[in-house]
Amino acid sequence: MTSAPLIVITGASSGIGAATARRMSALGHPLLLLARRLDRLEALGLPRTLCRKVDVTDRQAVAAAVREAEEAYGPADAIVNNAGAMLLGRIADQDPDEWERMIDLNVKGVLYGIHAVLPGMVARGRGTIVNISSVAGRKTFPNHTAYVGTKFAVHAMSENLREELAPTGVRVVVIAPGAVETELLSHTTDERIKRDYRAWKESAGGALDPEAVAQAVAYAYGQPPQVTVREIVLAATGQEG
Repeated sequence: MTSAPLIVITGASSGIGAATARRMSALGHPLLLLARRLDRLEALGLPRTLCRKVDVTDRQAVAAAVREAEEAYGPADAIVNNAGAMLLGRIADQDPDEWERMIDLNVKGVLYGIHAVLPGMVARGRGTIVNISSVAGRKTFPNHTAYVGTKFAVHAMSENLREELAPTGVRVVVIAPGAVETELLSHTTDERIKRDYRAWKESAGGALDPEAVAQAVAYAYGQPPQVTVREIVLAATGQEG
């Protein structure tokens, strides 16, 4: 019986990334987990897992970690580009440094992850790229202008890449969740916006559990190689937008 292949997960120290790591490990996959909080990665205690302190905006560090993991566990068959930031604000008074951070993480970080695994996937004629986007990559929300821009970019890049890679056997999947119970909101600096967001989330009856998103990732990845689930959009039933 052939052992399950290596899966790379970025932003794996909490939330969707950690839930996806637990789910894919339970399915027998060796993992490369990347995040800035190494202690949180190691605390997951998953077998056959390489944990590395890597900021996905560091292209060379991402590539080096992938090479190290592939030497240990064989070629990467999938990457889950989950690392990202949600810094909500009104453009008129939001610190532009927050825009820069979201563009670096949510856009460039995704591209760097793809670039680290894609040549090998194309050479082997198989592989799966899973990009974690958001409902905010399909529609707009108040105080989300820069964030929405980055997530629309993820959707657009993913679709263009899927078309580009279709003849190669490499799949591209977008997972677009609505509000999820993660640490993302805590990084927003505007307290009123955070308060309003929490109220909106509560009015919808709460947000998704990260495990629901991890299940979506596992479902898309688990399809036969000739089947690409191009996009999964999921949200709490009570979320209208």
